[in-house]
Amino acid sequence: MTADSTALRPEKRTIAESPIGIFDSGVGGLSVLLEVQALLPKETLLYLADTAHVPYGGRPDEEIRQLTANAVAELYQRGCKAVVVACNTASAFSLTQLREHYGPHFPVIGLVPAVKPAVLATKTGKVGVLATPGTLRGNLLKDVIRQEADPRGVEVMTVVSPELVPFVERGEQESAACQAELRRILQPVVSAGADQLVLGCTHYPFLRPVIEQLFPHQFQCVDSGAAVARQVARVLDQQGLLRVEKASLDQKNQPPIRCLVSGAVPEAQGQIVRLLGQNVPVLALHG
Repeated sequence: MTADSTALRPEKRTIAESPIGIFDSGVGGLSVLLEVQALLPKETLLYLADTAHVPYGGRPDEEIRQLTANAVAELYQRGCKAVVVACNTASAFSLTQLREHYGPHFPVIGLVPAVKPAVLATKTGKVGVLATPGTLRGNLLKDVIRQEADPRGVEVMTVVSPELVPFVERGEQESAACQAELRRILQPVVSAGADQLVLGCTHYPFLRPVIEQLFPHQFQCVDSGAAVARQVARVLDQQGLLRVEKASLDQKNQPPIRCLVSGAVPEAQGQIVRLLGQNVPVLALHG
């Protein structure tokens, strides 16, 4: 990735045919990519997974900021018209800095844990938030709890496990070990009466089927993927960057989704194809 992302001079991007960049530390952001693709099927998408450094949650704050800045700079240099930081941990530490650097003409769209819809939907007044260590350290989750839950008297119980992201990265969502970890960390939330569970990491929507199997009818799982996709559409529409025409002649052979990974391609490729349910090209970032 770019060694000195701060040296870039942002310029206005006006080509609607340019791709939307989507970044995550690993494959979790594919849950957001699927939402963006469903809402904006005419757009081309460039996904960057920093698999050489996943997971971000346990890394020092400044390292998270630098890795995120490098990834966004990479997508900018590759011609993206906007970037989605599809990683809750990266969003928690980097959004303000990135937006100040790139300015309004290169939209940087981040994730906010879906606490508000969970708070509005709860009937028991108790909400669980399944998060990563990094998201819990950052201010984003704390701020949204203070703004949305506290005034309504809703109790928010945060749950963290450093084991869950690696399970998803390895394609072991349905393994006995993953199920045992989910039971261990979520049973106290169920016992406390929570009826909403916020999936506070983009990897966690891929755990939804297992969670619902382990705790049927206990709570509703809520994530921010669809809301992020709607925000992408709003921002691009405001800037006249929505891709409304069919592909031009020089782009007709370009795949609608391309993936870049900073780590080994073979390990990532199988998991990316499985999670997307689509055969997409997966290339080495520095290949």
